[in-house]
Amino acid sequence: MSTENDTRIDFLYLSEQDMIDAGVTDSAQCVEAMEETLILLAEGDYRMAGATANSHGAQISFPASPEHKSMPADGPDRRFMAMPAYLGGRFRNTGVKWYGSNAENRKKDLPRSIHVFVLNDADTGAPLSIMSANLLSAYRTGAVPGVGVKHLAVENAETVGIIGPGVMARTILGSAISQRPSIKHVKLKGRSAGSTEKAADWIRDNYDVEVTVVDSEQAAIEGSDICISATTTSADGPEAYPYFKKEWIKPGALLLCPAAARMDEDFLTSDECTLVWDYEGLYDEWYRENGPGQTYKSLGIIGSHWYDMIQESRLDPQQITNMGDIASGKAVGRENDEQIICYSVGGMPVEDVAWATDVYHNAVDKGIGTSLNLWDVPALK
Repeated sequence: MSTENDTRIDFLYLSEQDMIDAGVTDSAQCVEAMEETLILLAEGDYRMAGATANSHGAQISFPASPEHKSMPADGPDRRFMAMPAYLGGRFRNTGVKWYGSNAENRKKDLPRSIHVFVLNDADTGAPLSIMSANLLSAYRTGAVPGVGVKHLAVENAETVGIIGPGVMARTILGSAISQRPSIKHVKLKGRSAGSTEKAADWIRDNYDVEVTVVDSEQAAIEGSDICISATTTSADGPEAYPYFKKEWIKPGALLLCPAAARMDEDFLTSDECTLVWDYEGLYDEWYRENGPGQTYKSLGIIGSHWYDMIQESRLDPQQITNMGDIASGKAVGRENDEQIICYSVGGMPVEDVAWATDVYHNAVDKGIGTSLNLWDVPALK
């Protein structure tokens, strides 16, 4: 970046390997950054898109049968999306994650979504860095549930049950282990034997835990101190979402729900289950954008179902706590080792800004990345 009297603007390009070298996969540090982020959200020191500053972002989707033959047709996860945000506190940066997504990428041995992140100076708007962001996104996604593990899981948690053995489940598990090194057993439930065994082998190679592949949601949930729902949303709607039946849930369990999940309403409204979400504003904005019931149907995030219930007077909003208030000590989290807690995570672009800021500073300190020039003197001003 230029000095005060210099018009030259340089920015740092960080490839995926640069990001790794700069610490993007450090789960424990990412959990700390996400804890700060959630506290700043609860305090209001942030901005996202939309009139209420709470929008997840702006999305381009495609028609099922385009009139123009060159236009892409709709398909599973076929979209482009921009997720801008500003985050205050020590971060005090702005940025945008931009990505294209297409489930057909799997046939080309590519990730479903391909992410780039642009980090900007909050005063001038100049780019500080353009970085590869698949790992940035994956690890911040895993670390937000990790904040829940830090504050809400029983201290001696040993067993984790996972439904959906994808990338999200792996980064959540890594964050959980960083906060509870007592974890020694993982139960894994997937849809296909091949992908599930592949995930099991990856977990065994990366963590000192015993991994058991199970064949039902019940088997994954029963006896688990931490339960993770990490499946993709089913086109068949909520009835096909992973089901967390009250009778299967171990007393004291923490239910981490950053993906589709279903629970009985009498359980959610009872004093047997404590409800926590990452930040209320996100669910309010989803409700405004999509209407009653639509966010839960399309995304499966359980907190959007809670918000629908609140609007229909079927759930008292006082029953739900922001994770940031628990992390800052303003609200109570776990009160005893028998308490079942459900933590809903929607994911927000402020989280990308936070982790991008830390990784960028690590890269600068370590001399990692490639400096690129935007201009020496702007041609128009």
